[in-house]
Amino acid sequence: MIASHCSETNRTMGSIRPFTQTVSRVASYSARPMRKLRIDSMEVAGKRVFIRVDFNVPLEGGVISDDRRIKACLPTIRSVLSRGGRAVLASHLGRPEGKGFEAEYSLAPVARRLAELLGADAPFGVGFPSNNCTDPDARTAVLEMPDHGVVLLENLRFEKGEKKGDGAFAEKLAGLCDLYVNDAFGTSHRADASMYALPLAMRQRGKPCVSGFLLSAELDYLIARIAAAQRPFTAILGGAKVSDKIMAIENLLTKVDRLIIGGAMAYTFLRAQGVATGNSLVEADKVELAASILAAAKAKGKQILLPSDHSCGKEFKTGTESKDFVGAIPDGWMGLDIGPATRAQFTAAIRSSKTVVWNGPMGVFEMPPFDAGTRAIADAVVAATKLGAITIAGGGDTAAAVEQFGVAEQLSHVSTGGGASLEVLEGKKLICLDAIDDA
Repeated sequence: MIASHCSETNRTMGSIRPFTQTVSRVASYSARPMRKLRIDSMEVAGKRVFIRVDFNVPLEGGVISDDRRIKACLPTIRSVLSRGGRAVLASHLGRPEGKGFEAEYSLAPVARRLAELLGADAPFGVGFPSNNCTDPDARTAVLEMPDHGVVLLENLRFEKGEKKGDGAFAEKLAGLCDLYVNDAFGTSHRADASMYALPLAMRQRGKPCVSGFLLSAELDYLIARIAAAQRPFTAILGGAKVSDKIMAIENLLTKVDRLIIGGAMAYTFLRAQGVATGNSLVEADKVELAASILAAAKAKGKQILLPSDHSCGKEFKTGTESKDFVGAIPDGWMGLDIGPATRAQFTAAIRSSKTVVWNGPMGVFEMPPFDAGTRAIADAVVAATKLGAITIAGGGDTAAAVEQFGVAEQLSHVSTGGGASLEVLEGKKLICLDAIDDA
């Protein structure tokens, strides 16, 4: 699916504030990196451990096309099983409407894949008891499971209380377990019942609420490592729209030494500089904003790098006629990737950096030949890593790109959270972290 030029993508129990009132720009992330209790610090033998995972994986014809999110949670699950714990796994999948079971959103394919991945680490297999995560069959399966056992509950969002952050639904889940683990970073910016109301209900019962290994790693890289960034510190932002990344730009400009801007959003900035952009995607109502960002960056002594040449197409489709242009883009052509001179300039800046944060592709990386720019950035980030830099990639398209190019394992960290990682880069507070016990 071509997504590079698209954006990446509450009520709670009692007197808890709604999510929209709780989220705020916070300096505490940078001033005092948070430390949360982690699952390996807890005694789990004989205990039912509720692990909120993010198994929201893509399905094609009922078959999982990308199992990275499942694999990312395996260390936490194995830690519980190897120490005699009883793992109760819960996740959402897709966007069901909370009206009960919907076959297309069932976690059954996930249960099968999880059983394959765990193998001998799950001696009793992976229990998948019913079409409802809190009905008598699910409850019995959880309460009667043996040590080293695994039960995967059906899609949490089949229950309308999940998205509503409903306290009564959270109480049902709380009654199933002795310990709560958040290992779902990708959902930690949403006050769903299993993410926020549930750990609060657990804490009210005096039960521990801790982080899993995945969540801990995300907090380490996206918060602590950025707060203590070695310099030069370079941020790379791409994607479709300035409006999608404006808060990230504003926040990162207070932290970085240079900001690289690519993807379709770059053409709004170029238009603000008076550069002709042809038929490229431009947010006309954001041109003035882009100009003000450029002026503010200059006043602060921050460097913003924009494309100087462009790989263009006649149409936004596979097989379109393509041509490179330096500077202005003629009418009838649209910029779909950064050009060779820009690739060289961006590469040099990245390789000279000690900290690199990357969110968003440079072009339509799913559609050759317009994948060259994003591939060049990926190679440059790998090179910087090998030279000792801390390199962090986040966002759904960015994670997909580094996987496509086979370099994900060569970066310091690839975030599993699209919207969550972007919100951290925007300086927002992830509400669900408040419900986890501090170390």
